[in-house]
Amino acid sequence: MVLALSATLICIVALLWEVAMPRLTEWWERHKARRALVPVEAYDPGRERRAEQRARQLLRSCVNDEEWEMYRDLGFIRVWGGLAAGPEQGGTLATRSGAPYAYLVYPHKPIVAYLPQTRELLNEYCVAFPDETRPYGSARLPDSDDVLAKWMALTGDERRLIAEANMHLPGRQVDPKAVRRDLWRLTQWEQDRLRRQARQQRQTAS
Repeated sequence: MVLALSATLICIVALLWEVAMPRLTEWWERHKARRALVPVEAYDPGRERRAEQRARQLLRSCVNDEEWEMYRDLGFIRVWGGLAAGPEQGGTLATRSGAPYAYLVYPHKPIVAYLPQTRELLNEYCVAFPDETRPYGSARLPDSDDVLAKWMALTGDERRLIAEANMHLPGRQVDPKAVRRDLWRLTQWEQDRLRRQARQQRQTAS
């Protein structure tokens, strides 16, 4: 009885093997072909960190000292708005004291427009600057490169950027409470910076 069952099981296994073997062989050949067609790049865990370091150096070389220190200490940059009239109409960039509005530029977040006098939030402007570099191109720039791209777009052609961006009311993607907290942090930071500058001037004069 045992011998008969064993023989039956052996026959069943042999039949299954004969049926499955061609399919397994075909799957393995396709798998090897796919691996041969798609080169696998060795993963470099330090690539993102080096890219961000280079991006920070580039950002520092482009923005002024106040903007760089602001980004270094707070994680965002304030850009004063706007061109009330284009250059062809005699318009000039608003000065710091006369700017009717300003922007907060965050890495990989919408640009937030607000009123400096009242801290009222106006709009969010969603823009994207994909990383086109090779072989590591992706949809995400290093943080500092993303901030620099937005800064350059705002200071170079604010009207065009705002016209092409996706505009939303405050709170669509950025938490309004977090923005107001950042505006408070910015005020405290500016006051501390002014005190440090005044102290340095007194020390230099003495």
